Amino acid sequence: MTSAYKYLSRAWRKPSDSPIGDLMKRRVILWRKEPVVTRVEAPTRLDRARTLGYKAKPGFVIVRTRVRRGGLRKPRPRSGRRQKRMGVKRYTPAKSLKLIAEERAARKFPNLEVLSSYWVWEDGATKWFEVILVDPNNPSIKSDPDLNWICDPANKGRVHRGLTSAGKKMRGLRRQLKG
Repeated sequence: MTSAYKYLSRAWRKPSDSPIGDLMKRRVILWRKEPVVTRVEAPTRLDRARTLGYKAKPGFVIVRTRVRRGGLRKPRPRSGRRQKRMGVKRYTPAKSLKLIAEERAARKFPNLEVLSSYWVWEDGATKWFEVILVDPNNPSIKSDPDLNWICDPANKGRVHRGLTSAGKKMRGLRRQLKG
């Protein structure tokens, strides 16, 4: 017997080939007019949110964040001494767009902690991520044995210290697979 989450994740693997593509194209028209950080009632990708730790209970907040795309090339030097290749290509940004989205959500909701985030959609100019936030002061979170670690004061402001999944990837702390 196959669960509904399996079908959801399969549809999100290639959203342009599934009915999700048409639905999201209509939704994105509305999303562009919304503020950069918007609280949503339920996750757009329920399967992905649940794999990252989301539970439909008090203390969980889902926030959709819009981040610009592009701008990954350094401007060419205008004046003064220039190096031979000018440092324009192979320019690696310090932060991923996913981490920028998490930080924006954390700044908008300072009393909540970022659990994780996931990609929702993108067009030519912007990317949308949904960020899972947890209220460490909520009694249902404090009593949950899977999540009460986030109530510890040592985990305060974890997104700004690079302790989320996107932050650890940026810092090069992901375990490397032996090939």
